Amino acid sequence: MSNAEALQSQLQALTDKFAERLQQELPELDRLAEALQQARDNEQRRQLMLVLHEHLHRLAGSAGTFGFTTLGQQARLLEQRADRWLEASKPSGQALTAFVRAVRLWTAETQARAPNNLPEAPAESCDNLQAGCRIFLLESDPDAGHKLCQTLGNFGYDVLRFSQPEPLLAALAEQLPDALIVSQHANELAAIGPLQQSLETPLPLLVISQRSDFDSQLAAVRAGAQGYFTRPVDLTQLENSLEHCLNLQHNEPYRILIVDDDADLAARYSLVLRNSQMLVQTLSDPSQLFDTLHTFNPEVLLLDVNMPLCSGPELAQMIRLNDEWLRLTIIYLSAETDINRQMAALLKAGDDFITKPISDNALIAAVFSHAKRARSLSTALARDSLTGLLKHADIKEHVIVEAQRAQRSGKPTSVVMLDLDHFKQVNDQYGHAAGDNVIRSLANLLRQRLRRIDSLGRYGGEEFVAVLPECSAEQAKTIFDEIRQRFAALNFHAGPHTFSVSLSAGICETSAQVEPGTLLERADQALYVAKHNGRNQVRIAARD
Repeated sequence: MSNAEALQSQLQALTDKFAERLQQELPELDRLAEALQQARDNEQRRQLMLVLHEHLHRLAGSAGTFGFTTLGQQARLLEQRADRWLEASKPSGQALTAFVRAVRLWTAETQARAPNNLPEAPAESCDNLQAGCRIFLLESDPDAGHKLCQTLGNFGYDVLRFSQPEPLLAALAEQLPDALIVSQHANELAAIGPLQQSLETPLPLLVISQRSDFDSQLAAVRAGAQGYFTRPVDLTQLENSLEHCLNLQHNEPYRILIVDDDADLAARYSLVLRNSQMLVQTLSDPSQLFDTLHTFNPEVLLLDVNMPLCSGPELAQMIRLNDEWLRLTIIYLSAETDINRQMAALLKAGDDFITKPISDNALIAAVFSHAKRARSLSTALARDSLTGLLKHADIKEHVIVEAQRAQRSGKPTSVVMLDLDHFKQVNDQYGHAAGDNVIRSLANLLRQRLRRIDSLGRYGGEEFVAVLPECSAEQAKTIFDEIRQRFAALNFHAGPHTFSVSLSAGICETSAQVEPGTLLERADQALYVAKHNGRNQVRIAARD
């Protein structure tokens, strides 16, 4: 046997071995998909999706090498769908169901056919799947239900409407949605209350009612409502409330730093707070504080008063010398009970004084309330009050940071500048309150349609900037064309008037020829071209 024949024989043996592996891999994929379909807990779903993603990634990378090109392409498509679900800030139940169905159909068809006659990719393209949250809506009025489904759909939510409580309860027994909206015409809330009480974590619930009396609102609160709206409903305000409820579920854990020379005590405090879903770091050497502040970026500092190198108040005063840490909440933890000494420490620098010993529950309550307040303050300072997006200076900084990262990695980043068309006419004709509603709606839509890793900012007035890491200009154009179309489909209300608004956008992609500092300028130039050529369109900046 020649060397070429020997090599070919060895390659064929490896191909045969890969084909045998497929006979085990495909049933395992089907089993994982079935388990994913049955999972009720969000964390369990995520873990199963990660395992499925790993299997699909491995197949996508290896199948083509062994001659199974079509199979590898199909695995890649499914892997991308898993990616989209995992990266979504609010993963969709509908997207999950569709993904499971596609995986199980693919594995069944692949096993039923010969390896060299693989089926085409599943017909349902991942580009047509929404990664938004799934909402269950109980609304007996078909017209009102259709209008609400259409509006929330344009914002990126997957809405499933039920006209009666019984089918809704049956669906809830199969799979929990991300949130509930109940339109109360009679006594629909009577069935929802017991369901909410039976859940370990009640679902976010918004209630729509004809009435605004005390008893109706009390019934809604007892059912677990986080929002209450009377008809006629301002749908933009309802969506804003819905987004707020869902954001509370997906907030990052609070970051707590403990500085105490008693390592055992610090370890105990850390354990107690970590068990309450906070991120905790401990430090026994005060001289390392500023390095830790920069790397960990805590929201609350628990500070011992008496330490060998320096006192707690001295350390707090050093922190307050730096403007960048003015948002940090400082809480003294000490056995000092003399009220005058406590006041002296607080007057020098500090926000609260907790006396040791302290019970676990009291510690948790104190730290949690301060962390919540610190984050609210930080958000208020860094984010635009109307939209909740980054302010002008902050989004400009994100542009520079992501552009520099793109240059180091060699992967593209796209910067998008968008602007509302004829917005002055909206303010002049319908009033500034209606204009604010339009701006807030666009901000909400952008958050819904973009990824967690993307940055969004209000650049000024009706101008917005988005930074999309690892995204080419062509991909960004596809994304923002969809956003443009969805936004144009939204209806806004001002008194008896109904109106819609369009947007224009310009995109610039990072490259070796484009300086990070000129990205916004080039995106703005592309936006000008879009405006000049008729508005309601997306343009890519000309390449050098």
